[in-house]
Amino acid sequence: MKILSAILFGCLSMTAHGQGSPVTATDAFASLHFLDGTWEAKAAGPAGVKAVGTYTFGPELAGHVYARHSTSFAACRGPKTFDCEHGDLLYVYPEGAGLKAIYFDNEGHTIHYGVTTPTAASVEFLSDATSPGPRFRLVYELKDGVMSGRFQMQMPGATDWRSYLEWSGGRKQ
Repeated sequence: MKILSAILFGCLSMTAHGQGSPVTATDAFASLHFLDGTWEAKAAGPAGVKAVGTYTFGPELAGHVYARHSTSFAACRGPKTFDCEHGDLLYVYPEGAGLKAIYFDNEGHTIHYGVTTPTAASVEFLSDATSPGPRFRLVYELKDGVMSGRFQMQMPGATDWRSYLEWSGGRKQ
């Protein structure tokens, strides 16, 4: 459960290095700019987990990466196995003709994601199916000024996705 809680809050942050030729934020990250800014997150998860905080998306390092940083979840409560003091980084970077992301957290987890934008107001981060263990999916959707997110897991051999944490909130800045 502690690993899952770490991965959960890891879904609320971003960092990486670009590979190949330099690309500007406008070229590589245009499809992600609906995420720009600081957002409120009112989250709920398993076993009564509840958290309130903020997260910020935007380009960094002269536009070569697109980052997500989360703030402290001061109002976090959950079982002892849930890490309310979780810290992580998630960075999106261009690779080939697409986008990739990499996630790191304070418990030593690393997740590599492929990044797609199914609509002009949604993005999906999907972990590699060839990695051992469960797959992870992180989804953000903007609708009527409210950003919703969900962090989901798919166990090996399963076809269904189970939400581990879901959150929503408006833009703060």
